[in-house]
Amino acid sequence: MKTLATFLCILSVVLCAVAADKTTKPKIKVAADGFPSGHETPEGVACDLARAFINRDDSLFTNTCLRLYGGGKGPTDYAKFLQTTVESMKREAANKKPSPSGPKHIEKVFAARHLSKNGPASFGYAAFGFQDIMFVDVGASLYNGKRALNRTMLVKDEDGKWYVHPMPDVSPLLSAGLNDESASKQDFSDAYEVQK
Repeated sequence: MKTLATFLCILSVVLCAVAADKTTKPKIKVAADGFPSGHETPEGVACDLARAFINRDDSLFTNTCLRLYGGGKGPTDYAKFLQTTVESMKREAANKKPSPSGPKHIEKVFAARHLSKNGPASFGYAAFGFQDIMFVDVGASLYNGKRALNRTMLVKDEDGKWYVHPMPDVSPLLSAGLNDESASKQDFSDAYEVQK
Protein backbone atom coordinates (compact mmCIF):
# COMPACT_ATOMS: atom_id res chain seq x y z
CA MET A 1 0.00 0.00 0.00
CA LYS A 2 2.86 2.33 0.89
CA THR A 3 4.52 1.58 -2.45
CA LEU A 4 1.34 2.46 -4.36
CA ALA A 5 1.00 5.75 -2.47
CA THR A 6 4.65 6.60 -3.22
CA PHE A 7 4.18 5.71 -6.87
CA LEU A 8 1.05 7.90 -7.15
CA CYS A 9 2.84 10.77 -5.43
CA ILE A 10 5.78 10.55 -7.85
CA LEU A 11 3.38 10.25 -10.81
CA SER A 12 1.50 13.40 -9.77
CA VAL A 13 4.77 15.34 -9.46
CA VAL A 14 5.86 14.18 -12.94
CA LEU A 15 2.47 15.05 -14.46
CA CYS A 16 2.56 18.52 -12.86
CA ALA A 17 6.06 19.08 -14.24
CA VAL A 18 4.95 18.01 -17.74
CA ALA A 19 1.89 20.27 -17.58
CA ALA A 20 3.99 23.20 -16.36
CA ASP A 21 6.53 22.59 -19.12
CA LYS A 22 3.79 22.89 -21.79
CA THR A 23 2.80 26.34 -20.52
CA THR A 24 6.37 27.63 -20.32
CA LYS A 25 7.15 30.11 -23.06
CA PRO A 26 10.47 29.91 -24.89
CA LYS A 27 12.96 32.56 -23.80
CA ILE A 28 14.05 35.31 -26.17
CA LYS A 29 16.70 37.96 -25.73
CA VAL A 30 16.05 41.42 -27.09
CA ALA A 31 18.42 44.08 -28.38
CA ALA A 32 18.79 47.59 -26.93
CA ASP A 33 15.74 48.74 -28.93
CA GLY A 34 13.56 46.17 -27.11
CA PHE A 35 13.06 43.88 -30.11
CA PRO A 36 14.54 40.45 -30.95
CA SER A 37 17.78 39.98 -32.87
CA GLY A 38 19.77 37.11 -34.36
CA HIS A 39 19.27 33.90 -36.30
CA GLU A 40 17.86 31.86 -33.39
CA THR A 41 14.25 33.01 -33.94
CA PRO A 42 12.26 34.11 -36.97
CA GLU A 43 11.35 37.35 -35.17
CA GLY A 44 15.02 38.09 -34.48
CA VAL A 45 16.16 37.85 -38.07
CA ALA A 46 13.08 39.77 -39.30
CA CYS A 47 14.02 42.62 -36.93
CA ASP A 48 17.63 42.47 -38.12
CA LEU A 49 16.40 42.96 -41.68
CA ALA A 50 14.49 46.05 -40.56
CA ARG A 51 17.58 47.31 -38.71
CA ALA A 52 19.68 46.80 -41.86
CA PHE A 53 17.40 49.19 -43.74
CA ILE A 54 17.12 51.61 -40.80
CA ASN A 55 20.90 51.85 -40.46
CA ARG A 56 21.64 51.35 -44.17
CA ASP A 57 23.89 48.46 -43.13
CA ASP A 58 24.58 46.30 -46.18
CA SER A 59 26.62 43.78 -44.14
CA LEU A 60 23.71 43.14 -41.79
CA PHE A 61 21.41 42.88 -44.81
CA THR A 62 23.49 40.19 -46.51
CA ASN A 63 23.96 38.36 -43.20
CA THR A 64 20.21 38.10 -42.63
CA CYS A 65 19.35 36.92 -46.15
CA LEU A 66 18.86 33.34 -47.25
CA ARG A 67 21.56 31.74 -49.38
CA LEU A 68 21.13 31.30 -53.12
CA TYR A 69 19.13 28.16 -53.78
CA GLY A 70 17.19 26.38 -56.50
CA GLY A 71 17.65 26.10 -60.21
CA GLY A 72 16.67 27.82 -63.41
CA LYS A 73 16.41 31.59 -63.50
CA GLY A 74 15.52 31.97 -59.78
CA PRO A 75 19.03 32.12 -58.28
CA THR A 76 20.19 34.60 -60.93
CA ASP A 77 17.23 36.92 -60.27
CA TYR A 78 17.69 36.58 -56.53
CA ALA A 79 21.44 37.33 -56.72
CA LYS A 80 20.74 40.39 -58.87
CA PHE A 81 18.15 41.61 -56.35
CA LEU A 82 20.61 41.20 -53.46
CA GLN A 83 23.35 43.05 -55.35
CA THR A 84 21.03 45.91 -56.37
CA THR A 85 19.79 46.28 -52.78
CA VAL A 86 23.34 46.36 -51.37
CA GLU A 87 24.37 49.01 -53.92
CA SER A 88 21.30 51.09 -53.05
CA MET A 89 22.08 50.86 -49.31
CA LYS A 90 25.67 51.93 -49.91
CA ARG A 91 24.54 54.96 -51.94
CA GLU A 92 22.07 56.00 -49.29
CA ALA A 93 24.64 55.54 -46.50
CA ALA A 94 27.14 57.68 -48.42
CA ASN A 95 24.47 60.33 -48.95
CA LYS A 96 24.17 60.67 -45.14
CA LYS A 97 20.52 61.63 -45.58
CA PRO A 98 17.92 58.87 -45.29
CA SER A 99 15.13 58.59 -47.81
CA PRO A 100 11.87 60.18 -46.57
CA SER A 101 10.09 56.89 -47.22
CA GLY A 102 12.81 54.91 -45.41
CA PRO A 103 12.28 53.30 -42.00
CA LYS A 104 13.31 55.32 -38.96
CA HIS A 105 12.75 52.75 -36.20
CA ILE A 106 10.87 49.55 -35.40
CA GLU A 107 7.56 50.13 -33.64
CA LYS A 108 5.92 46.71 -33.44
CA VAL A 109 6.87 43.09 -34.04
CA PHE A 110 4.27 40.37 -34.24
CA ALA A 111 4.83 36.72 -33.37
CA ALA A 112 5.96 34.49 -36.24
CA ARG A 113 3.27 32.44 -37.95
CA HIS A 114 3.23 29.47 -40.28
CA LEU A 115 1.59 29.79 -43.66
CA SER A 116 -1.94 28.36 -43.77
CA LYS A 117 -1.02 26.18 -46.74
CA ASN A 118 1.13 23.11 -46.10
CA GLY A 119 2.57 23.04 -49.63
CA PRO A 120 5.32 25.68 -49.24
CA ALA A 121 6.97 24.07 -46.20
CA SER A 122 6.77 20.59 -47.77
CA PHE A 123 8.20 21.88 -51.04
CA GLY A 124 11.00 23.74 -49.25
CA TYR A 125 11.99 20.64 -47.31
CA ALA A 126 11.84 18.26 -50.28
CA ALA A 127 13.52 20.55 -52.82
CA PHE A 128 16.06 22.53 -50.76
CA GLY A 129 16.38 20.90 -47.33
CA PHE A 130 14.68 23.84 -45.55
CA GLN A 131 13.56 22.89 -42.04
CA ASP A 132 10.69 25.36 -41.72
CA ILE A 133 9.02 28.40 -43.32
CA MET A 134 7.25 31.17 -41.40
CA PHE A 135 6.47 34.87 -41.71
CA VAL A 136 6.65 37.86 -39.39
CA ASP A 137 4.89 41.20 -39.68
CA VAL A 138 7.12 44.11 -38.58
CA GLY A 139 5.80 47.64 -38.16
CA ALA A 140 8.08 50.66 -38.53
CA SER A 141 7.78 54.42 -38.46
CA LEU A 142 9.16 56.20 -41.52
CA TYR A 143 11.14 59.42 -41.82
CA ASN A 144 8.17 61.08 -43.57
CA GLY A 145 6.03 60.54 -40.46
CA LYS A 146 4.04 57.65 -41.89
CA ARG A 147 4.01 54.05 -40.74
CA ALA A 148 4.62 50.87 -42.72
CA LEU A 149 3.97 47.20 -42.03
CA ASN A 150 6.30 44.77 -43.75
CA ARG A 151 5.49 41.07 -44.07
CA THR A 152 8.77 39.17 -43.99
CA MET A 153 9.12 35.57 -45.13
CA LEU A 154 11.61 33.50 -43.13
CA VAL A 155 13.30 30.19 -43.79
CA LYS A 156 14.95 27.88 -41.28
CA ASP A 157 17.82 26.50 -43.34
CA GLU A 158 19.74 23.23 -43.07
CA ASP A 159 22.05 24.75 -40.44
CA GLY A 160 19.10 25.25 -38.05
CA LYS A 161 19.29 29.05 -38.31
CA TRP A 162 16.57 31.42 -39.51
CA TYR A 163 17.13 33.64 -42.56
CA VAL A 164 15.05 36.26 -44.33
CA HIS A 165 13.83 35.53 -47.82
CA PRO A 166 13.69 39.14 -49.05
CA MET A 167 12.34 38.23 -52.49
CA PRO A 168 9.74 35.49 -51.94
CA ASP A 169 8.11 35.97 -55.34
CA VAL A 170 11.23 34.46 -56.97
CA SER A 171 9.84 31.10 -55.78
CA PRO A 172 6.03 31.04 -56.03
CA LEU A 173 5.78 27.45 -54.74
CA LEU A 174 7.72 28.42 -51.62
CA SER A 175 5.69 31.55 -50.88
CA ALA A 176 2.21 30.43 -51.96
CA GLY A 177 -0.43 32.33 -50.00
CA LEU A 178 2.01 34.58 -48.12
CA ASN A 179 0.23 37.83 -49.00
CA ASP A 180 -3.21 36.28 -48.52
CA GLU A 181 -2.67 35.58 -44.83
CA SER A 182 -4.77 37.55 -42.36
CA ALA A 183 -3.31 40.41 -40.34
CA SER A 184 -1.15 39.33 -37.43
CA LYS A 185 -2.56 39.99 -33.96
CA GLN A 186 -0.20 38.41 -31.41
CA ASP A 187 2.76 40.53 -30.31
CA PHE A 188 6.08 38.67 -30.16
CA SER A 189 6.29 39.39 -26.42
CA ASP A 190 3.12 37.32 -25.87
CA ALA A 191 4.76 34.27 -27.47
CA TYR A 192 8.06 34.44 -25.56
CA GLU A 193 9.51 35.12 -22.16
CA VAL A 194 11.41 38.30 -22.97
CA GLN A 195 14.91 38.67 -21.49
CA LYS A 196 17.02 41.81 -21.70
